[in-house]
Amino acid sequence: MSEIRDDRQYTQTHEWILDNGDGTYTMGITDHAQALLGDMVFVELPNADDEVSIKDEFCVVESVKAASGVCAPTDLQVVEANEALDDEPELVNSSCYDDGWLVKFKSCSVDDLMDATTYAQTLN
Repeated sequence: MSEIRDDRQYTQTHEWILDNGDGTYTMGITDHAQALLGDMVFVELPNADDEVSIKDEFCVVESVKAASGVCAPTDLQVVEANEALDDEPELVNSSCYDDGWLVKFKSCSVDDLMDATTYAQTLN
């Protein structure tokens, strides 16, 4: 069974969002998503200060199986991209909720997300 952390919110497209408590959020793909994709070989990240509209693709994670776009869960402004993934894309597999995060961003609203219990129900 996939790991789902209670301290995050989730999207229907298997991204997680963590409120950093300072007006910023951290985002990555879920354990379920990384398991389906397989071993990561490349991650294409946006630049700091990029502005992205809700549902627009702004990251790409590429595995030995497939490349998959990551869509913005809300209108957002990228604050930081996880540069460690440039050299170690496999962090998305080994530590998707910690060291393998994708971006940090600012947003006015992250209201339409699921809590951990609701997200877990979508996987059954």
